[in-house]
Amino acid sequence: MSIRSANEKSHIISNKMRLIARVKKMQGQLKSVEQALDSDEDCKKILHTLASVRGALTGLMCEVIESHILEHMSEENRELSKHELQLANELSVSLKTFL
Repeated sequence: MSIRSANEKSHIISNKMRLIARVKKMQGQLKSVEQALDSDEDCKKILHTLASVRGALTGLMCEVIESHILEHMSEENRELSKHELQLANELSVSLKTFL
């Protein structure tokens, strides 16, 4: 666990409302899976919803990872160069592809 000074803001906090909204959407999707299982819905519908949840979770993970990468690349409180941003973007695209 890292220790932050009082004036240092986590990158996750800056996107907090958008990230929470995504989590709530996933919670709603999972609730619909629960209801579908409980009411013996068609497996195809359940699998479709589960795939949506998996995609949403992967997207959320990628967004947090991308923010984390950019935060650690710019720890020295300097702007990233165009080349550094390009490298970070390439890493992010690769992660999204493989996740």
